[in-house]
Amino acid sequence: MKNGAKLIKIGAAWLLILMLAIAAAIVTISVVNAQSFGPQRTVQNYLDALRAGDGAKALGLLNARVPAGNAAVLDGAGLAKSQESIKDVSIGKPVDQPNGQRKVTVSYHVNGTELATDFELEPGPSHWLFFDSWTILPTTLPTINVSVVNATEAQVNGVAVNMPGGKNTFAVFYPGNYEAEYQSSLFAAAPVTRSVSSPLASVPAVALATGPTSELLSQVDATIHQYLDGCAKQAVLMPANCPMSAATDNRVVSPIAWSIVNYPSISITPYGGKWIMGPLTVKAQVSYQEQNLFTGAVAPVKHAEDFGFTAKLAISGTTVSVTPVVSY
Repeated sequence: MKNGAKLIKIGAAWLLILMLAIAAAIVTISVVNAQSFGPQRTVQNYLDALRAGDGAKALGLLNARVPAGNAAVLDGAGLAKSQESIKDVSIGKPVDQPNGQRKVTVSYHVNGTELATDFELEPGPSHWLFFDSWTILPTTLPTINVSVVNATEAQVNGVAVNMPGGKNTFAVFYPGNYEAEYQSSLFAAAPVTRSVSSPLASVPAVALATGPTSELLSQVDATIHQYLDGCAKQAVLMPANCPMSAATDNRVVSPIAWSIVNYPSISITPYGGKWIMGPLTVKAQVSYQEQNLFTGAVAPVKHAEDFGFTAKLAISGTTVSVTPVVSY
């Protein structure tokens, strides 16, 4: 009897150990399943792919259809840059949805603004009998429409892109932050940023307002200065091919001297697919001595006046030419 009782105790001990081991295994499997195979892990893997600029992996995890448009920022540096401004990322706990689906909300900040993105997932086949798999429900990637004035190229997240007719549409991943701009030595458009948090959100179109750079304005200004300085060197009342002129009914009895009091302000604006210069106004002063034809008296003349003119602007690559136009 003593041996039998002892064997029963040993068996009970081993049974307890086995039950504890099974319970520990169940807990371990449950924890591993939730952390490594649950809905949150699928979302985390997708976000990791975005940060790595791995568009192929991200697209596979998102199960998204790519709409018609330019794919320049769906992979590589442009995609990775879309995540640089996304901070304080927090993946929420799965929330039960109908038909066994789950919703996972990702919260984050973009340039100080709090945003959130919802991912809906459905269960897939189990791995190794114990571990779940979750798939993001299929969707369509959102798009951003971009236009640029008087240019056929631009940059989106630092990637050079073509802009046929000054317009293009770009397919983008979400969440993401996308910056469009145009930069050249002669013309530039300030960056415009759009944050995309959902495939269903309507993303406002980006209109890049291109204008002349300080370099171009400086070149044109220098050319106009040189032209007017040349006009001022002509010691006549009506300098040839120049906007300024003077007249008198008396006899000029001294050299005529012109001086530029105020040079024109330069403005360059788009019009009809070209760049045009705004009307120009120069203030010039003429000085000389004249003799009255009736009295013979000699008196000095010093007269300043505003004179208007225009100029044609021609640009080929980085070569700029300015042709003043004078109407008489």
